[in-house]
Amino acid sequence: MAVVVHEASIQDRDGAKLVFKRLKGHFNRLSLIWADGGYAGQLIGWVKDFADWTLEIVKRNDDLKGFHVLPRRWVVERTFGWLGRYRRMSKDYEQLTESSEAIVLLGMINLMSRRLAKGA
Repeated sequence: MAVVVHEASIQDRDGAKLVFKRLKGHFNRLSLIWADGGYAGQLIGWVKDFADWTLEIVKRNDDLKGFHVLPRRWVVERTFGWLGRYRRMSKDYEQLTESSEAIVLLGMINLMSRRLAKGA
């Protein structure tokens, strides 16, 4: 839907705002966004005010010990796994953030086109 690569000095919540700004106006049916606990706090209200979207935080249950698959959180890790299969994405070779964004988009386009071709 959108990719934003930013400097490491930008906090994740501020980086999320960059993603949301890029999304606004392009996906009219978007209403619910899942995020992990790192995005809790004022960002929830900002997202509601900015685009009338609901930012739902998927939290880990403190009572659980060890590894447990949390609802919806695995989607992001799965996507990172898919991208990690591409040699260019295995390390950070790019000099510019724009180049890194382009490589992510190319990887996802490749993945999508292969899946669509299998169904044809």
